[in-house]
Amino acid sequence: MNRGKNRKRFNKIIYMLLVLGLFVLSGCKQEMSEADRDISPQLVYESRMDLVYAKEFTVDYYEGGYALITIADSDRYLVVPEGCAVPDELEEGIVVLEQPLDHMYLVASAVMDMFSALDGMDAIRFSGQDADGWYIEKAREAMESGEILYAGKYNMPDYELILSEGCSLAIENTMISHSPEVKEKLEEFGIPVMVDYSSYENHPLGRVEWVKLYGVLLQKPEQAEEIFQTQADILERIDEAEESGATVAFFYITANGSVNVRKSSDYVPRMIGLAGGTYVFDDLGDETDHKSSVNMQMEQFYKEAFNADYLIYNSTIEGELTSVEELLQKSEMLKDFKAVQEGNVYCTTSDLYQQTMSLGVFIEDIYKMLSGSKELQADMQYLYHVE
Repeated sequence: MNRGKNRKRFNKIIYMLLVLGLFVLSGCKQEMSEADRDISPQLVYESRMDLVYAKEFTVDYYEGGYALITIADSDRYLVVPEGCAVPDELEEGIVVLEQPLDHMYLVASAVMDMFSALDGMDAIRFSGQDADGWYIEKAREAMESGEILYAGKYNMPDYELILSEGCSLAIENTMISHSPEVKEKLEEFGIPVMVDYSSYENHPLGRVEWVKLYGVLLQKPEQAEEIFQTQADILERIDEAEESGATVAFFYITANGSVNVRKSSDYVPRMIGLAGGTYVFDDLGDETDHKSSVNMQMEQFYKEAFNADYLIYNSTIEGELTSVEELLQKSEMLKDFKAVQEGNVYCTTSDLYQQTMSLGVFIEDIYKMLSGSKELQADMQYLYHVE
């Protein structure tokens, strides 16, 4: 067995030991205490959902099909099966969600792909962005046909429209923390609010695993498990591949000429590592906050990424590249970069950031890029070579 593969297996073992240590230190993640289980005299605890990568939510099951969802160790939601009664003397602070859940107001764009994969689009009635903002075909078509209505952004919802059809749940992203009055107003109107924390997951497949939570809401847990496993199988397959050792810079150039790069602790550098590469910035950004990226001046980027073996341009903000010449128009300094000189410039497709359920595929795309095989690269879905 070669040195690269040995190192990759060693890193995997170390990672799993760290995860195990965290589980031991935070036993609540593994198992509820008996006191925590007793949320109502009428509910009998059964078990906890098995999670592989996700750390920002748990699901606990009770007899009769009831499920308790806990998000970010704080917000709790009791999912009540259709036709079942809401338990008496339910512990204070638990939000009740009675199935079937429909006419939802979906603001968290990362969740739309999960609903699409679960064939659950009919549960969404209102969207936080209009049809032109969606790259997910089912979402765009549903909005163009009127099946899903635009109901305003997270900070300016159309309350009258949302209330007119009996919205059962608003699914927000973490940006709602900047407009707490919106959350309060929705709750005053009797609309439960759930905040999606999938973007806080450090492991890429931790984000994918949130499909299991929405599988519970949509009464499709088996389908959600299958969808997750498909992406997990891709990662398992890649894990057997040889580590390339190649360095990669992932970035885009802002309108004012600065360079936006991912923090070293972000999930994108993790995907690069899982694909067998090495993120060029090994200690960038503050791990204590949840910002995914930082801006730096081109001079600093030049100094630290000049010798990167591969450049991946992030098109999700400033648009896709059509040529290396277009990239150089953004900054002439890039012409001296090793990756530019050797023809190793790649770009993401614009729809990548909405394709939550394809992160395993994107990891495989990076692996194909690093392989140097034109045959493999011809099948990349979310990356393409820039010439």
